[in-house]
Amino acid sequence: MKLAVISCIHGNFEALNAVLSDIDSQKADQIYCLGDLVGYGPHPNEVVEMIRSLDIPTCQGCWDEDIVEGLNACECSYPSQLAEKRSRLAHEWTNQVIKPEVRVALAQLPMSLRQGNLCFVHGSPNSQHEYLLPSMDGFAALERVLSTEADVLFCGHTHVPYVRELENATLKVTVHNPGQSKTQHHFTTPLKRIVNAGSVGEPRHGRPNATYVLYDTETTQVTMREVPYDYQKTCAAIIESGLPAIFAWRLARGMEFAERADDPDHVCQR
Repeated sequence: MKLAVISCIHGNFEALNAVLSDIDSQKADQIYCLGDLVGYGPHPNEVVEMIRSLDIPTCQGCWDEDIVEGLNACECSYPSQLAEKRSRLAHEWTNQVIKPEVRVALAQLPMSLRQGNLCFVHGSPNSQHEYLLPSMDGFAALERVLSTEADVLFCGHTHVPYVRELENATLKVTVHNPGQSKTQHHFTTPLKRIVNAGSVGEPRHGRPNATYVLYDTETTQVTMREVPYDYQKTCAAIIESGLPAIFAWRLARGMEFAERADDPDHVCQR
């Protein structure tokens, strides 16, 4: 079976249509979505309605959770006060335009999905807000996969696609109990993988193209797909809707804009 995994659409209806067309050309048997249907982009209702109309199994993303719960969650990850302010504006804008039935649909999304030895989440098995970056400590990354009891963990949230293979490894733990001899525990893990689908609607890999992945359940082959589309149409809609213009700027470049150097000590005020 050929699976298509998409994530982080962020209200970008043009990008979603382009990706769905590409998935159709690749003859995928099933589509999974890792959440963040809304946020940043100008068409949150249209995106949610499209995903629902196609009956695509979907996890709840951090933005989806925020709109449901009325939060402005950031997990203190904003690099500056300006970035935090922009995101708060986007939360407020999305919260104002979202339809009641769409809000209900977002509230009903599960935290994770399973198919056989595959697990699908937005951020990590721990939280929609946790980033599984490719640079994450190997032991911690392995722990995240093992906690799902799956062999392949699909995630999004970082907006940067990657495949990380965690090779066969033996973990050894020595337990010291007072008055007792040392006890050692060993276990060996088979090959595990983390597959990040990148972002359909707000890529940050240096190009404006939408990304997603294909996964063959028979061969376990992962294919990263990059899909060009009319991103300028979405950029114009962002500006026309009154969302921060910087969202259009970074969408056109496929990168996150952050003022790290100007405000390196910023602590988010949630």
